[in-house]
Amino acid sequence: MTEAPKDVGSHRLSVAPMMDWTDRHCRYFHRLMTRRAMLYTEMVTAPAIIHGPKPRLLNYSDAEHPIALQLGGSDPRELAQATAIARDWRYDEINLNCGCPSDRVQSGCFGAVLMERPALVADCVAAMQAETDVPVTVKCRIGVDDQEPAEILPRFIETLAGAGVRHIIIHARKAWLQGLSPKENREIPPLDYPLVLRMKQEFPELTLCLNGGVATLDQAKELLDQGLDGVMIGRAAYHDPGNSLIGADALWGDSHAPDAFAVVAAMRPYIAAHLADGGRMHQITRHMLGLFTGRPGGRHWRRVLSEGVARPGASLDLIDAALAEVQGRIADQAGA
Repeated sequence: MTEAPKDVGSHRLSVAPMMDWTDRHCRYFHRLMTRRAMLYTEMVTAPAIIHGPKPRLLNYSDAEHPIALQLGGSDPRELAQATAIARDWRYDEINLNCGCPSDRVQSGCFGAVLMERPALVADCVAAMQAETDVPVTVKCRIGVDDQEPAEILPRFIETLAGAGVRHIIIHARKAWLQGLSPKENREIPPLDYPLVLRMKQEFPELTLCLNGGVATLDQAKELLDQGLDGVMIGRAAYHDPGNSLIGADALWGDSHAPDAFAVVAAMRPYIAAHLADGGRMHQITRHMLGLFTGRPGGRHWRRVLSEGVARPGASLDLIDAALAEVQGRIADQAGA
């Protein structure tokens, strides 16, 4: 098991839970760029934790703190049991998913469909709170389908607050449960930042964070300056981590900002240990492809890692070859 949680401070910046992306290797990589941001696991369903391989689903590195476990489910008893099991892993926060619009989630009656069942969500979080001494939070949408967000979102928040929830992350888009794919639900429904900002004004005692469409640290700071308690970055943190996470700690007045080359150097022993344990290079390097996005050699870094990782015996030499491409392009640009 892991050591006790660190003092996490505010949630001024966090990295969204993203299926197939924010696994433990991704989180370790992200943590090297920011000491302060809250990191979230991929969503894990309560039944999976109850019946599945618990260490594989719940293990993480102590270096990942502060870290939140996101659970999926709609049965208060199952969510309580999963929360109780996770207690020994000492996550800093347990989060309930009320925002994912995928077909699989809908068929299980959890995720975004729970926006239509606020009383059930209140029962779920109350059951979870009874099994943990860390905060139970909720990540939701502003509404689903034909709901009117300006009407239902304040009622949803009020119901959660009545159940003891003090921290809510709001994805500032509706979710359309019929007619749009999960990918389209991340892009097509319009963002409504003013509504989320209004919710902060209506519920000043709650910690309210905004998710959806935030791509840069400047954008995050602007939203924080408007009164929000926190901002959650999703795809930008994955596809362009160098620009969206390096320097993020300045939001706390912390000067920690390693350059991308230092991040790669710090990943080397982690990758070596993973390979020594029988792991595959791709399991880690797939999360590192966007590190030099928008910089000289960024495309070459991505190409070398993507092509070379499939070859038998891929090792740390591949990292060196990819770095050499980046350094070569930087030298070419400097000499131009």
